[in-house]
Formats: sequence, structure tokens, C-alpha cells
Amino acid sequence: MQQREEQLRQEMIRLQQEFDKMTQELQSGLFLKNMLLAMWEVWPFGALPGALVLLFELFWMATEVDSDESESSSDESSSSSEEEEEAPVNEWDVGRFLMQQMQVPVLHLAKRCKVVEVLVGDLLHACHLITLNTPLLRLEQCIGVGSAFEGWSSHWDTVYSLLVPLKPPTGHCFHLELGAGGELPARHGRVRVELECVCLRQQLLGDVRCFLHRPEAELGRNEGPCLLQYLCSHSYLDVEKTARWFQLTAMNAWLLLPASHRCRLTVLPSSRSCKLRLEKVSGRSLSIEILFGVQQGDSRVFLTSQQARAGLPSSTTWLESCAVPEMLFFRFVARQAPQDSCHLTCLNLFARLLEGTGFSTYCLKTVLMHLLTVIPLSRWHRGHLLERVDGILQYLQRCLEDKQLHHFLLGNERVPREVPLPVAFQTASPLNLFQRLAQEPDAHAQALRDFRRLQVRLRSLL
Repeated sequence: MQQREEQLRQEMIRLQQEFDKMTQELQSGLFLKNMLLAMWEVWPFGALPGALVLLFELFWMATEVDSDESESSSDESSSSSEEEEEAPVNEWDVGRFLMQQMQVPVLHLAKRCKVVEVLVGDLLHACHLITLNTPLLRLEQCIGVGSAFEGWSSHWDTVYSLLVPLKPPTGHCFHLELGAGGELPARHGRVRVELECVCLRQQLLGDVRCFLHRPEAELGRNEGPCLLQYLCSHSYLDVEKTARWFQLTAMNAWLLLPASHRCRLTVLPSSRSCKLRLEKVSGRSLSIEILFGVQQGDSRVFLTSQQARAGLPSSTTWLESCAVPEMLFFRFVARQAPQDSCHLTCLNLFARLLEGTGFSTYCLKTVLMHLLTVIPLSRWHRGHLLERVDGILQYLQRCLEDKQLHHFLLGNERVPREVPLPVAFQTASPLNLFQRLAQEPDAHAQALRDFRRLQVRLRSLL
């Protein structure tokens, strides 16, 4: 075992040297992109048209670099020995896998996420401009969530997910009603919309009454569409109506952006979100999903429009999501961990190993988050990769034997203070994500079989 660990350590050192060499060769191209990003952050919004042109140049430069690297990797593979061409490369070859992980996600994922955030932010601003005189919803600054914004990706064809917080317009307020007896991570709720009196505030404009005290006929004559009338069902904010409204608004807002003349934006079918595909003439594309959410107090937990696995009872039902706190946790770890920490490599590795099993990436991510608060971050150096991988496997095995895996954010005293949570989360009892395994013997037996498959795959890899 020690000899194998030493061989892997030497192989990783060699790969790191090749990676450093590749990074130096890319510096000239990356320098221009970094410069444009810096200029974009300091330019006033009045320079939007010119800035957007440069932004999209930046975006497509990034995608072309990825494509060039893919073609270069393909050329290198084709120029290798004939024996390698005839014998297929082992799917779980550790050197090949780690090189892919180091070259693509580490080098470009964060930069692409930044570009996507800026792009969606400007699209939201354009949406705000064309809905300025309609008292519907206020769209807040988008928040990147999901694996890509956490620093890893479970799929090569990444979908960049962003959450857009919704705020009520003037004269309206939201009241969140969480489902009684519900449990995380599938707890759901509704958003009741009510009118509120703002007459005192509007007196500054003259003798003007608020929505609550203005005659209905006067509202129809002088105001745009009402939130309760157009985007609600029985006084509750409707997810599907909100999604359709935003999809139409985004399509029109896109036409205001200069890049619409050079790139095609397609709104894909979706009843609870806005799925976008941005495509260049060359055929290269980028997939984006925009979710909507209503914040719970001062925490970063939202009722969101995401789709539940088992479906939801009605279009006025919103699903409680911890995606933002989980993203903030990974950002906290990234600031505290060593620069060459292997925790994201472990997550990428297991995401690949889980294909075809009954385990979800969320399950393994939960295991990893627990271990990141138990094992000192200094022991996640890439030289400890084998030890950390083995630790993740052992932790999962214990959870399966005990039929118990606790949700990371609920009732966990180890969650860093830098991750804001509702008080109810902090004082709640731990939630067992493996409750189904404890209730259904067949499901538990299948999970054990999937675990053995996972062990076999890991042994063949390492």
C-alpha cells in the first residue's frame, strides 16, 4: 500500500509540473481576459454597450481556449504510440482523470462562472428597464449556485445555475408560509402576496393614494398590471406564471443588448425556471438555468422555483433550498484550505464513480462537507489524496451500516458562522437523509450493492 501511495505521489508531482508549464503558456491569452474583467468591474453602467461587446468577446475567448485545449489534447493522443491507439485507455485511469480535472475545471470553471454571473446580471438589468413602469416583481442581483459555483462539476456539459431573489414591488409584501410537518431538504411552502399601505410615503408626490386605498377603476386607468392579478393564484405567488413572465421579459430584454446581433439566445421549455442556451455562429453553446427565490428573513435560505424529484402539489408551491448556504460553505473552505487542496478533486472523482449507482452527488457532497469540518483543512493537501478518498469511503460505509446520514446544515454545530442560517436550522434536531434506507429493507440492500460496486471501481482506479 505504501509503495502504491508513493507511486501515485510521484505521478501527481509529474502532472503538477506539466500543469504549471501549461498554465505559463496560457498566461498571454489569459492576461487579456483578466484585464477585460478588471475593466468591466470599474466601468460605469453608462458604458454598457461597449462593455457588453468586450464582455462577449471575453466569453467566447474563454470557450475557444477550452476548445483549443480539447483539440490539443486530441492531437497529443493521436500522436502517441500505435499500441496506445489500438488498446483503449482504461476509463478509470488515475493519471488521465486527474490531468483532465486539473486542466479544465480548475483553470477555467471559476472564470466561466464569473462571466456567466456578469452576463445574467446585465440581462436582469435590461429586464428591469423594460418593466420599470409595471408594478410586478423586483429582480435582485443573481447568485451563482450548484456544483459549478461551488468549484466542481459532476458533468462535462455544465449547466450554470443562478438564483434570482424576488422582492415585492412598492405597495406589496410577501408572507412565507412553510408547509406544516415538512422536513428538509424537501420542505416546501407558499408565498402569500398582500397589499400594504404606503400612503404616507406617497404623500411626498402629492395627493396620491397607495394601491390599498386607491379605487380599482383608477388603478386600471393609471397603473400597469397588478402583481396579484397577473402573477398570483388565489393571492399566492405562482411559480409557473412567474417563470412564463420572466421568460418573455428575458427574450425582449436580450434584444436590447448589442451581443444579440452576434449570438443567438434560445429560451428552452421549462415550467418552473428559465433555461437559456447561448449559441455562437460556430455552434459553441453555453447552458444557463435561472431559478427564482424568496428569501427567508436575513438568512440565505430561500423558497425557490426548483423542481422537486417527486413533484409538487401545485404551481403556488415553492421548494425550500439550501443551495446558497452550501455554496457559501465551499467558498469559506476555499479561503481557508491550502492552495493545492484536494477536496474538490475528491468530489469530482466520486461524481464520476457514482454514475450508474443509486447514490446521488448530493449524498457524497454531504459526506464531504461533514469531513471538511472534522478533519483539519491542512490535511487536505493533494499529497493526502489517497487518505482522504479512503476516509470518504469509510464514512459512507458507516452511514450505510447505521442507515443514517445527517443533513449538513440542520442542527449541526460545526457549520461555520460565516454561513448564515435561520435560527430554526441551528436549533433543529439532525435530519436523517438515509431515513428511507431505515424504513425499506430492499432499498438498504440495493444501497449496499451499489456501495460494493463503488468500492470495486475505486480499487480499479487506484
